[in-house]
Amino acid sequence: MKLATLCYVKKNGRTLMLHRVKKPDDVHEGKWNGLGGKFEPGESPEECVIREIREEAGLRLRKPRLKGVLTFPDFTKQEDWYVFVFTATQFTGRLIDSPEGDLAWIPDRDLLKLNLWEGDKVFLPLLRRRGHFSGKFHYRGGRLAKYSVEKY
Repeated sequence: MKLATLCYVKKNGRTLMLHRVKKPDDVHEGKWNGLGGKFEPGESPEECVIREIREEAGLRLRKPRLKGVLTFPDFTKQEDWYVFVFTATQFTGRLIDSPEGDLAWIPDRDLLKLNLWEGDKVFLPLLRRRGHFSGKFHYRGGRLAKYSVEKY
């Protein structure tokens, strides 16, 4: 079981996205993702997302907002992933040359046009609504096989 965070940093009608093109053998190769990553021992979800955004983008988040939790059964190497999804609008710092890929501020109206995981197109619109969500996404051979989403 893996625990991770995912954050969509927003500014002036744009969302910071990461084009995963730099790491060899990356399961996300060629995809656009929000930023985030795996928990380190002892971290809370908020501590993890703040650290990950600083490491991947050079930004220091203030008050990330938890929006939902995603479950990816058997996503990689026979492991289930549980991902805490955040948004953030308050931050300081300047973007760095990310070791994970190329960073870009994408207009919100264009997000769903990117090369995203199929499940991202399901939950990204939920980030705009009030309340929280929980989603379970089953992938087989890199394709979305089935999913369920609950809104709160």
